[in-house]
Amino acid sequence: MADKLMILLVDTDPFDGTTLVTIVSQATVAAAMEFDVELLLTGQCWVLAKENMARSLELPAENGRTVADLLHQAHEAGVKIKVCPPPHTEWSDGFLEAIDETVGNAYIISEAMDNDTVIFTY
Repeated sequence: MADKLMILLVDTDPFDGTTLVTIVSQATVAAAMEFDVELLLTGQCWVLAKENMARSLELPAENGRTVADLLHQAHEAGVKIKVCPPPHTEWSDGFLEAIDETVGNAYIISEAMDNDTVIFTY
């Protein structure tokens, strides 16, 4: 059995709060089950790592909670959150405190080839 779960958010609409809640909840539950869990924000979803963006996106039916709140809760549960911005991308605002690391494409490929890692892609 694999020891690690990597959840790649790559094609998910970063503005679809209902879908984000579902996916991040899966990561949080897996961490609570004591699996090593990484949530990797890449593709169009890398913008969710940006402090200003994550704080401005409210989640539907969540009483004012934002994407930033959702990611901080997952991080507190043990989910490692990483971001892989597109190459040569510049950003003016910083990342959320919940972001553990910035990684590149080689990291994603390396993890995908590891037999001890299961990857869910959304």
